[in-house]
Amino acid sequence: MQFTPWATRLVLTLSLSATALLTACGGKGGDGGNTQVRLLNATQSYATLDLTVKDKTVNSKVAYGTVGDYASVDSGESATRVLAGDAATSIAATTPTLVGGVNYTYIAYGFAGAVRTSLLQEDQAAPDAGKAKLQIVNLALDAGQVDVYLLGPNDAVDTVTASTSGLNGGTGSGYISQNAGTYRLRVTGAAKRSDLRLDVPAITLDSAGVHTLILTSASSGTLVNGIVLTQKGTAKAFANTLARVRAVNALAGAPTVAASVNGITLLPASLPPNVSEYVSLPAGGGNATVTVDGAAIGVTSQTMAAGSDYTLLVSGTAGTAAGVWITDDNRLPTVSGTAKIRLINGLSDPTAVTTLNVDYTAVVSNVLPGTASAAQTINAGTTGSLITVNSPLQLTPLYNPATGISTTGLTQLSSGGVYSVFVLGDPKAATVAGKLAKDR
Repeated sequence: MQFTPWATRLVLTLSLSATALLTACGGKGGDGGNTQVRLLNATQSYATLDLTVKDKTVNSKVAYGTVGDYASVDSGESATRVLAGDAATSIAATTPTLVGGVNYTYIAYGFAGAVRTSLLQEDQAAPDAGKAKLQIVNLALDAGQVDVYLLGPNDAVDTVTASTSGLNGGTGSGYISQNAGTYRLRVTGAAKRSDLRLDVPAITLDSAGVHTLILTSASSGTLVNGIVLTQKGTAKAFANTLARVRAVNALAGAPTVAASVNGITLLPASLPPNVSEYVSLPAGGGNATVTVDGAAIGVTSQTMAAGSDYTLLVSGTAGTAAGVWITDDNRLPTVSGTAKIRLINGLSDPTAVTTLNVDYTAVVSNVLPGTASAAQTINAGTTGSLITVNSPLQLTPLYNPATGISTTGLTQLSSGGVYSVFVLGDPKAATVAGKLAKDR
């Protein structure tokens, strides 16, 4: 199988080691003979999809994680559209160059409003008996670089070498020769084995089989789902079963906070302001244990959806501390040259609404304590942006980098970055602190 990416979210370097690129555009197709095409639905937003070639439906109601039957089409008439199920709304279109006598699988992936297509050319020679070929394709554009491990029953992720490492979104690994058999699949952030993105107890690589592991973004953008497609065969989906959680000590004053979820430590006892790293946990019920200066406080449990990210925000004062769960959107911005930013209000005064300003323009307003704004897309710029947070309870900004973070007050936001601005403390006592966190 050969892999061709077409549209991508941001500008990506397409580096397909040992994988030849097909022609991704152009008018008339290859040699005018017939070819076989089918659709794989790897999207996050559409339960079923249709595939048309020259306005003729060749696959209908292809469910997520499944592949349609092959249909014969004229390789010289390859204008292709992917349509959203019953609505018959075109969500992606392309006109690739196809070669007669070859089998192809179109892969539709992404989210509503940003669906993309890639192409697998299924003509890879089968390996010998007892061996398997595996190609890994990273279509999880929001996840960034990943490492992929295939573990035997007695292997530990801390000692096994990755099957492929530093795999960028929109790229493929080329074919890897493996012994046929069943493996545990683990996908991590690049060069960070503890940054678990997908954990599948068992995937099977058939003897003399040719397989492609397709990674796509889960709802948070950071965790990934997997689909194993067998050349000229079936597809099997492996949905993510993890959620990611981090904890924030946003208390006024200097009380220490320790936080864990389901017995896993997120935040050791530490002073504010402090934001932990995300930790991957099994999705489902999330029971938080939070202590303030060693005394436990009550926190409502949270049902953690698979593939999602959460922030456990501990705010107020030492005597009024409360823990709230906030759902995070860590998907990357869709336009090159932009960043995403949001405001998380951890102030102790329940009346202290806040406004986030970027270059003197209000980006979000009326954010209540214990809540977060929706993420907003802004231009990343090249000379930096002035980011401030204001509240009617205080004349001067609650957060202003010019007061001690930089002499100019300007903050350079990375193109494609995702940021949270935290404000915490007691505005009436003028003991407010701010923190800019780069979430992605």
